[in-house]
Amino acid sequence: MTKEKQPHRSRFHKAKDDAEFAQQATSTPQTASAAYRLAFQDTDFLLREDLRPVRFQLELLKPELLLDEAKIESTLVIYGSARIPEPGEADALETAATDDASRNIARRLKAKAKYYEEARGLARLASQVPVDANGDRHFVVCSGGGPSIMEAANRGAADEGRESIGLNIVLPHEQAPNRYVTPELSFQFHYFALRKMHFLLRARAVAVFPGGFGTFDEMFELLTLIQTGKIKPIPIVLFGKSFWNRVVNFEALVEEGVVSARDLDLFSFVETAEEAWTIIQDFYANAAHH
Repeated sequence: MTKEKQPHRSRFHKAKDDAEFAQQATSTPQTASAAYRLAFQDTDFLLREDLRPVRFQLELLKPELLLDEAKIESTLVIYGSARIPEPGEADALETAATDDASRNIARRLKAKAKYYEEARGLARLASQVPVDANGDRHFVVCSGGGPSIMEAANRGAADEGRESIGLNIVLPHEQAPNRYVTPELSFQFHYFALRKMHFLLRARAVAVFPGGFGTFDEMFELLTLIQTGKIKPIPIVLFGKSFWNRVVNFEALVEEGVVSARDLDLFSFVETAEEAWTIIQDFYANAAHH
């Protein structure tokens, strides 16, 4: 016997239907007024200062619902610079340099070009994780959707024929998601806070490559969340020990008494994709035995 449909589903038009009906309204001074627009179709209304809480909710909900529908249970998040060149393009940076300062910067960026391939390799390894018995996907690669290290991450997933996520942010200058992000999993954010939340909601491991302010922001927020017990520990791997120890004096933070020695155990330094993937696998193998 077929179960009777719920009244609210069978007797009322869906919002999508009424939105279409509203577009067909007879043109009068009343229907032409902005006040007459359906609230959820009125962009000017949604962009009002008073509607910020609603926009927060929308930016939380849209990716959450679409990722749920895509059966993505967990992710491997890859953070890193938007400026590190692909190895094949590294020489061009040095050639384009016009003075000693820019040549020195170009050489340093060229030396970090190896991390493009490491990010790509790590994404490949993560993308080989099979779908589980429920059809859910784990360690789906997730990047900021931009160029350089982010591109390498999405590219590695594409190498394996797997989908990957890109969480892009609206910026004053023109920019677009890299071409390797799965179109249906390419999201754009207005609020940095909501973007950063989505990075971590499904994160099962995080890889941090050399980067600037954005990478620091994302990494230190994650470390703070774990340090304060707001989220459970997950494996965090920092690529390039020499880079990180040059730009952040972690030991000095301990010596100054502003962090505990055990806080430095929240992350591991690595140099290769294989080393990083081993640490991630060992973390969950050990967790399963406890």
